[in-house]
Amino acid sequence: MEISGVSPNTLIKMNQNPLQKVEADKNTTSFANVIQGYLKNVDNSVKESSDLSVKLAAGEIDNIHDVTIASQKAKLALELTVAIRDKAVEAYQETMRMQI
Repeated sequence: MEISGVSPNTLIKMNQNPLQKVEADKNTTSFANVIQGYLKNVDNSVKESSDLSVKLAAGEIDNIHDVTIASQKAKLALELTVAIRDKAVEAYQETMRMQI
């Protein structure tokens, strides 16, 4: 395992005033962008499941397996999203209860 040294750029970023505005690297993605992308994927899977269910009810789809799989994917994605939201709210509430 190779251990790299500390570069001068890292030291400058570490020693900066935390209240000072620092420009983020263009190559990094923010947490908000990752969450937003995940929520778009969940929304798309729910919409796809809904569309397939409507097509099945209209008789346009013969293969019920695809509809069932899409429905389960959407259900699992929503359950995971709700669990993540609950953990985030719980962490926020715990932080707010901390005394300074």
